[in-house]
Amino acid sequence: MTRRGLSRALASLVIGAVAGYACALLHTPIPWMLGPLFSLAFLRVAGVDVGVPTPVRYAGQWIIGTSLGLYFTPQVVREVAGLWYLLVAGAVFSVAVGYASAVALARMARLDRTTALFASVPGGAAEMAVLGERFGARVDRVAAAQSLRILIVVAVIPAIYTLLGVHGADPYVQGAKSFAPDGFLLLMAATAAGGFAFHRLQVPNAFVLGSLAVAIPLTAMQIDLSAMPQLASNIGQCLLGCALGSRFQRDFLEGAHRFVGAVLASVLLAMVLCALFGAALAYASQLHPATLVLGTAPGGIAEMCITAKVLQLGVPLVTAFHVARVVVILLTTVPVYARLQQWWETGGKENAVEK
Repeated sequence: MTRRGLSRALASLVIGAVAGYACALLHTPIPWMLGPLFSLAFLRVAGVDVGVPTPVRYAGQWIIGTSLGLYFTPQVVREVAGLWYLLVAGAVFSVAVGYASAVALARMARLDRTTALFASVPGGAAEMAVLGERFGARVDRVAAAQSLRILIVVAVIPAIYTLLGVHGADPYVQGAKSFAPDGFLLLMAATAAGGFAFHRLQVPNAFVLGSLAVAIPLTAMQIDLSAMPQLASNIGQCLLGCALGSRFQRDFLEGAHRFVGAVLASVLLAMVLCALFGAALAYASQLHPATLVLGTAPGGIAEMCITAKVLQLGVPLVTAFHVARVVVILLTTVPVYARLQQWWETGGKENAVEK
């Protein structure tokens, strides 16, 4: 990184930290993520040269993934494993809603179906943009829609939960009860290795899933190296918020009002459908509806799990729901898209013959 780039990144992190602290003083929902996210997004759209490099996002995901993994005690693992059918149902439904949202987005924004599909499937912005590019989607539209989806979800859901006073309704605690400096360093080194391994394997959300893949087994085996201090958790949220805010460009709203409006409408549609499904799952399973609505929400894995952690709403279960969704996306996106593309081409040829 050049000296100018380093100064830009440091200044952006300072702005994000100040915004996070201000939001914490104002008692806003998930202040240490939303403060940096909105402050940097606003400045970038306004034309101010701020932003952080990709490794900052990786660092935030690494810290958050490690923190989430510490909730998977043996009892919690047994509880979550016993609810595997809910995880599968929630993941499949969330992805199906993504496809339905793609149809709505394509019609409202007058986008091609390929771009609309990869812009709407609830995966990571970077991963969906790269995958969409392989099939001819417009990368700028995919990345913009995915970033806007996360922004809308993390802005709306925590605010609604805060207004409704939903807090601590389904609390869990970390396996490790105290902070141990040596154990903490060993834990973070181990989860960083997991993140780099998943990154090398090109797994989406690699540093979240890689950290979870290390922290969950350690906690489940009651190898409690250290608790995650609140300061470290806040830093992780701040880094992630800065990274999300850095995705927005100055021309984001210029000449794209129809597109932005269509994304907003399709995301709100997806949120309503997922919330109804989450509430139905809660009714059928007698689990807390706030937890399952959060588990089925079409937000990013790190962002939704941070919301669960801050609001004390079934962190392990919400994490498991979103991990299951990522697995379903990994296994189905390419083959399902290939079948859809074949169906579109076949349908087009049949229509041409009829005419």
